[in-house]
Amino acid sequence: MRTRTRALLTTALLGCLATAGAQAAEPNPNATLIYYDAVGNVTLDPAEPQSGSSFSQEVLLALYDTVVYLDDKGNPGPGLAESWQVNPEMTSYTFKLRPGIKFHDGSDLTADVVKRNIDRNMALGNKASGAMVDSIKPFASVEVLGPLEFRLNLNSPSGQIPFVMGGIAGMVASAASINNDDFGVSFKAVGTGAYRLQSFESNVKTIMARNDSYWGGTKGRPAVFQHHYVPDGNARLNAVRSGQATIALIDPRQVPETKSAGLAIQMNEKNGVWDIYINLGKTPLKDLKVRQALMHAIDREALADALSFGSSKPTVQFFAQSSPVYDPALEKLYPYDPKKAKALLAEAGYKDGIDLTQLLLNTTEYKQLGEALQAMLAESNIRVKFDVVDASNFNVFRRPPYRGDYLMARWGGRADPLQVYQELIATGATYNPVGVASPEIDTLIAKARGMLPSDPQRIPVLRQIARVAVENVAHAPLMTRSNIYAFREGCIMNLKPYLPFGDDRFNDVQVSAACK
Repeated sequence: MRTRTRALLTTALLGCLATAGAQAAEPNPNATLIYYDAVGNVTLDPAEPQSGSSFSQEVLLALYDTVVYLDDKGNPGPGLAESWQVNPEMTSYTFKLRPGIKFHDGSDLTADVVKRNIDRNMALGNKASGAMVDSIKPFASVEVLGPLEFRLNLNSPSGQIPFVMGGIAGMVASAASINNDDFGVSFKAVGTGAYRLQSFESNVKTIMARNDSYWGGTKGRPAVFQHHYVPDGNARLNAVRSGQATIALIDPRQVPETKSAGLAIQMNEKNGVWDIYINLGKTPLKDLKVRQALMHAIDREALADALSFGSSKPTVQFFAQSSPVYDPALEKLYPYDPKKAKALLAEAGYKDGIDLTQLLLNTTEYKQLGEALQAMLAESNIRVKFDVVDASNFNVFRRPPYRGDYLMARWGGRADPLQVYQELIATGATYNPVGVASPEIDTLIAKARGMLPSDPQRIPVLRQIARVAVENVAHAPLMTRSNIYAFREGCIMNLKPYLPFGDDRFNDVQVSAACK
């Protein structure tokens, strides 16, 4: 099985090398980039709940620029704002916008328009997505200091604002978009991005034309970018095979078939994982020894080998190996050891094992992984039954009366590694039903929140949070996840892994002139 995995990884590498070789070709500026995705857009409103998912943002990133630009690794730099300053207390940030930037409707980018966007996001309250609410929690008010200058005042010190303003909270729409109470489906998608909207069908497709007046330049960009939501993996792959799509996101199980079809494969590793979200308030998982037993009962390498087809790596942490927060030493803490798992259960008073309920999301991929995990845990006397719900109902895990002892789900990552901890493992976290695995987690999160991205001590503190989280089993990650793309050989250029989001950024993707 592991030999097969190595072979498939070689296949993936060949796909990536084929793409890299195509970089010598010229891009076709008249091409239409047609992308078949596994996730769609209900609306094009950055504040709407579904838009908070980092798996739904290729289109948003194409239409809307952000105040701060996050590079491929997630480092903050100039975006719509060419510079910013923070006061010594880290309670206010002053941003200076680039001059001469226009929205797709021809109107000017001004500090007043940015203020209107931020004020709207704050006024929406819990109507907005959880990711938006978490992002703007520190915001107190916005002051316009000049046509191109504004100050963001905070209700408490925070060094995270450059990351926040590089995500959905920093996406800026035109004054016409936010001139009334439009929200969700009625929101007008007018940004300053590399592409302008031509047409939109909710959860079907979005068609965008290249913005030939784009302040960031147009070189190499295709004339049209089409994003299609196609939930069926076979339909996505067949669309590439037939030429109906230029590129498609495929499922891991489709890697062998894609290879057999002679198509190129590219695997972009992400700051995302398959993760077990634990209800820390429920017996028996509120006992640390039981949670440690769970960690030792999982053969992560076997899961990755059997189910990911080379697209995943076993892990116990939230970040890709390319992330500065990743700590290789943590991967040695919980080797697969059913005997150790049983011993820990016995020490916790469960010599005959335990019974758990997994909230299982009703999709083929989730069922396949859930059933493999169920069989594996049974070998350590951890008996699992399923409570099956529609994938859209995952929130019942984190809202009273809290269904399930644990939920297994994909986690797509956030622009700021600290926000991952804030949303997943802190007291009161959006995706954490009850409690905290260790009070030290909250203490360290508060410490990191008071550090700027440029602070050399920030990464060591973030890695310290990772260690405390793993040692105390705040969550139980299983394996990394990658975005797997299929396309005709030599057709796609410049598709880079984008770590700040679950999605990759398609703004700079090119279609080769040699594409047939």
